[in-house]
Amino acid sequence: MAITATVRRRVTEDHVSVSIPSYSFPHSIIDHTKVKKGQQIELTGEITRLDEEGGRVTVDLGPLVTIDIDKVRLVDKYRTPKRK
Repeated sequence: MAITATVRRRVTEDHVSVSIPSYSFPHSIIDHTKVKKGQQIELTGEITRLDEEGGRVTVDLGPLVTIDIDKVRLVDKYRTPKRK
């Protein structure tokens, strides 16, 4: 799954604070690129829990993040080419 987050600020030289839609807590990620405040960044992770009744999904981004199901989108997992 992929989540589009917005960069809030640079915390240290290699950490960036991001804002994830429908997630009420600040989240920090490791980033070696030179993203700036306000830029969109894509975070990917595996689904660990799906709550269809509540409309929420839990994604493993390092720590577990529970967000609204409409804020995530499916990304194809990379598969190695098959040998012939």
